Amino acid sequence: MAEDPKWQRASSLITNSESVIGLIDIPAHKLSISQTNAHLTPKAIREALRRFSTHSYTADKNIAVQSIQDLGEIADPEQNEQQTINTLNAANKELVIALGGDNSITYAAALGVYGQRLSTAGLITLDAHHDLRDGNSNGSPVRRLIEAGLNPKQIVQIGINDFSNSSDYEQLAHSLGITVITRTEVASIGIANACKKALEIAGAGLGPIHVDLDVDVCDQSVVPACPAAAPGGISAFELRQAARLLTANSLVRGLDITEIDASRDAEDQRTIRLGALLVLEAAAGYLKR
Repeated sequence: MAEDPKWQRASSLITNSESVIGLIDIPAHKLSISQTNAHLTPKAIREALRRFSTHSYTADKNIAVQSIQDLGEIADPEQNEQQTINTLNAANKELVIALGGDNSITYAAALGVYGQRLSTAGLITLDAHHDLRDGNSNGSPVRRLIEAGLNPKQIVQIGINDFSNSSDYEQLAHSLGITVITRTEVASIGIANACKKALEIAGAGLGPIHVDLDVDVCDQSVVPACPAAAPGGISAFELRQAARLLTANSLVRGLDITEIDASRDAEDQRTIRLGALLVLEAAAGYLKR
């Protein structure tokens, strides 16, 4: 790529300097229900940031006014969940962005963001799946957070898709009081209204909110690197909008990007590039606070 001093690359946002926004790699993949090389994804997303600029028309500003502090990487995250929790808690950022890795990272990332405020905290997922499975896998982080003490009535799941979940888990979500905004409802009310509703419910306790962006919520055609994506998911643009709208709320203290397998992406790297854009949308959203 040709260098141009008048075209600032988005990768330049990430520095070692102190910042209110942090970026951390959590390359989990060993507990995935289906085989994945999601551990390759954090570095791939960082590299893809070089392809984008720091200017946003809709934010009406150059987001380079806000740097992102590099918080490094969690080694062997499946065995070091407590390290993830301690690292994010100690970082105490106004917004921390976690690059997965599979969806199992949501458990430790959220607990690290919540700190001692778990009882008032909220969770918003953009995901085709409920993630309420038994055991410890990329299909169980929401159940594990509830068992840790998260109030299920302050959990909102956006984009839950037909034929991607079982009746048992749908009934469990309902019995727990989780708010589900299905893919069909998103199509009806729009992603902005879905996010507004989610923030009201997840923020009811006025505690910190963590946002899980499981990229398989998107239509399979735009995220070929997401093994569990299906035809008919939300659009890449809707997911980008959600990232910005949600992080504009000051209660949102954490956001993770998960379920991309860099080794399975299309030649044009469309999924990895979407992951990079989600980082930028989150930073742009923060600047609207």
